[in-house]
Amino acid sequence: MKRLLIITPLLFLLSCSESSSSTVNVDEKEVSIIKIDNLEVMTEDLGKMTWDEAKKACKNLGDGWRLPTKDELNLLYENKEKIGGFANGFYWSSTEYGGNGAWVQDFLYGYQNTNGKSGSNYVRAVRAF
Repeated sequence: MKRLLIITPLLFLLSCSESSSSTVNVDEKEVSIIKIDNLEVMTEDLGKMTWDEAKKACKNLGDGWRLPTKDELNLLYENKEKIGGFANGFYWSSTEYGGNGAWVQDFLYGYQNTNGKSGSNYVRAVRAF
């Protein structure tokens, strides 16, 4: 019986310490945030838009929200099952390529490529913590 009483509080403490989820308000809707390395990542996309629209949409969220860099975007891909909510398509990064392009990542196969900034790709906002 003592053993059960010792284990139960320990399990309760472990479960409490692991639940560190938070939310952010996006267009009157609460969106969950998950922490990966030194980033907070939204668990939902902001939609599909051009690169300039994507940068503006992230900035309009306030509090340091932005597009992920090319390397951060790859980190998101590597953790896509943990984060959840990704489409099988290309996502914008903030890393520019020349004057008219930026790096994107395919979330179906994982490869990175460049795309013209006027193209339409998915957007996932991140911020450092």
